[in-house]
Amino acid sequence: MKLGIAADHGGFHAKEKLKEFIHTLEGISLVDYGAKEYDALDDYPDFAERIARAVASGEVERGIAICGSGVGASIAANKIDGVRAALICDTYSARQGVEHDDMNIICFGARVFGEELIKEMTKAFLNAKFSGEERHVRRLNKVLALENNNE
Repeated sequence: MKLGIAADHGGFHAKEKLKEFIHTLEGISLVDYGAKEYDALDDYPDFAERIARAVASGEVERGIAICGSGVGASIAANKIDGVRAALICDTYSARQGVEHDDMNIICFGARVFGEELIKEMTKAFLNAKFSGEERHVRRLNKVLALENNNE
């Protein structure tokens, strides 16, 4: 799987630690969309947009966005058509978000979650597959219709 990752200053150190962990996983090719260095004055929408556009265009299959709380990254990423991003707080939601809702970007709050929980939620996200069940496809189509009606 080709995976993208991005973070602002609030998530920079967590991103760097998570990258080390992801490199130990088999079958994952990782693309870093920044920040490339810590800058206390950078802004989360810039990095959320980068990862969201990469996911929406198919440049990467899924993405991880990290900021201080995870809220801003989630809000910004969802402004890009084709993105289904969510702030995730547990492994169940990380898995279920993909299986039922076809979530393609997981968002974390580096100031909220510890390193080990972020790793576990990442594994759950990466190992999950969209179920394709009729009820989930029906619901996803309704979400996509909402997105299309906003144009």
